[in-house]
Amino acid sequence: MKNTPFRAFAHTFAATALSLAAACGGTDGGAAADSGAAAEGAFKVALLTPGPISDKSWNGGAYDGLTLLRDSLGAQISHIQTKTPAEFEENFRQYGAQGYTMVVGHGFEFQDAASRVAPAFPKTTYIVTSGRVTAPNLAGIAFLFEEASYQAGMIAGAMTKTNKLGLIAGTELPPVKASFEAFTRGAKAVNPKVDVITSYIGNWDDVSAGKEQALAQINRGVDVLFQNADAAGLGIFQAAKEKHVYAFGTNANQNDVAPEVILGSVVIDLPKAFMRIGREIQGGTFTGRVISLGVKDEVVRLVLNPALQAKIPAAAIAASDSVGALLRAGTFTALKDLTVSADSATPVAPAK
Repeated sequence: MKNTPFRAFAHTFAATALSLAAACGGTDGGAAADSGAAAEGAFKVALLTPGPISDKSWNGGAYDGLTLLRDSLGAQISHIQTKTPAEFEENFRQYGAQGYTMVVGHGFEFQDAASRVAPAFPKTTYIVTSGRVTAPNLAGIAFLFEEASYQAGMIAGAMTKTNKLGLIAGTELPPVKASFEAFTRGAKAVNPKVDVITSYIGNWDDVSAGKEQALAQINRGVDVLFQNADAAGLGIFQAAKEKHVYAFGTNANQNDVAPEVILGSVVIDLPKAFMRIGREIQGGTFTGRVISLGVKDEVVRLVLNPALQAKIPAAAIAASDSVGALLRAGTFTALKDLTVSADSATPVAPAK
């Protein structure tokens, strides 16, 4: 086959107040977990998540990173689930006042609160994942999630029979929009006929709402779903199983959550990222900056589901692997504008 799209592409390419008991003792329901009262001078790390760590995705991966810091670096740890910007700021302040060494706000939405609080607690280092904020004691980790999302789009473009792909997320955050745009570009690179339908649930926790959004898209002809919805994504997988369409996992390796329908997962190795920053802070080499981590750093990657890999056209896998090689080499340029656009001040360019 001389001119398949794949070959052509390959050639061209908290509660509002966090009490001391919550920070140091733990409570039920995932609200907080701690290794015990912290000793003076100990390496103490706190994690604020916007959703439950039982989501098998974004929040669960962050908690795995927190426990790795405990197990590998001897950190004393605390976790609390927060919901509102007021809770973000209050809990950042509480942890700073309690002398925590490292405090992670897990998500783009924590940026403003961290920027306000960090100057008041210069001995505490604040980290915002998916963030682009900096100060002497503040860093944003910009996960280049769009890189592996592009590769997932290539697989989806090859697998669709209806030429309709569905994108579903919790809320319309800039990093999510960037990954959706990358997915769309990847799909169109191998199948210019594809159309995409995009939906936002309005939250990250409602499993039923996730399922409803997925069923609505499937009823419109979508046969491959790409979701970034945390706990609500579990409902999307339920819909995919019921209607026998394909889906992708995100943030963590979710291939085993629904192995009969998940083609692969766009994975962020949150434990690896947390260890990288934790070592810097513990070793006294940390500097506030934006830390970009992607495929080249082996922090972001597409992991295909072995149970379904034989169903994916070999040419599509080869094309995706070719992009992966370029990403690792730092020579893939088709997403440079999206890397910048993770900053909400920069508009995302549409797919062509």
